[in-house]
Amino acid sequence: MRRPALYSSSRRASHDTDGGSGPGDTHPASSPAPQTPSRWSRRQQRASTHQIYLLWSVVGLLALMLALSLAVPLRPAARPLTQKDINAAVLKTLETTVLPSAAAKAYGAIIPSVVRVVGLGKSAKNKDGKEDAERSVGTGVVIVDKGVILTNLHVVEGAHTIKVTFADGLESTASITGVQLENDLAVLQAHKIPDDLVAATLRSTADLAPGDQVVAVGYPFGIGPSASAGVISGLQRTFRSPEGKQQIPNLIQFDAAANPGNSGGPLVTMDGEVIGIVTAIYNPNQQRTFVGIGFAVPIENAAAAAGVPPF
Repeated sequence: MRRPALYSSSRRASHDTDGGSGPGDTHPASSPAPQTPSRWSRRQQRASTHQIYLLWSVVGLLALMLALSLAVPLRPAARPLTQKDINAAVLKTLETTVLPSAAAKAYGAIIPSVVRVVGLGKSAKNKDGKEDAERSVGTGVVIVDKGVILTNLHVVEGAHTIKVTFADGLESTASITGVQLENDLAVLQAHKIPDDLVAATLRSTADLAPGDQVVAVGYPFGIGPSASAGVISGLQRTFRSPEGKQQIPNLIQFDAAANPGNSGGPLVTMDGEVIGIVTAIYNPNQQRTFVGIGFAVPIENAAAAAGVPPF
């Protein structure tokens, strides 16, 4: 009798584990071949590793930047500007910069409107009368940019021809268009004017007071234009002419130097605004020189002679 085939326990265990066919299987049992990782699995592993390295690199870079920012000291906040700082800056500027005087600024403001006025007459030596000679020299100020000029009547009265010279050197003849005998004023109209003629700014005398600074601008003895500075000495003064023929009330008294030739010129504030027309100087000894007292007609009266409305 044929004995049945026997299987060892090791064989059986291997067979059972590997999922063999059973006792009737005549083929020897064998373990399945190990599985090899696919190509896509290897690529995924490499990509995951690369991402991890990249992430740690970014983290490291951020940590380095944070460390550097903490190592650099912060700039202190700017200190707010105070009034003391401003005052110090202004004081420093005043100490290191030469500024024009108040009188210089006043002169610069009024000079474009100041004119030289000359009254011409027939020379006694010239019998044929073909040549005019200077009879008088004075000053005028443009109050309307169309060539309207204020001056003193005694500068142009009796003149055969009146000539005016503007600040830019232009010369023109002029005609008398109005007079104010009681204030010794005359209004002239120039026949030719500069293209850029500037009229003076007129200012009310209502708030003037003794001690206020003033500048007189004109052509003393024909020299000029010249400027002299001083103060208002008094208000509502009365002047009587040396001959006693005329008395002018309500005048501004000032001590800025004025001489023959200043007549008709402007008396101005430190802003260069006209407050009066220089009309006379006090001559107790009949000397035609300045002794410290000059008089000007308030601009309200002077402007009225030219038909300019009062302030």
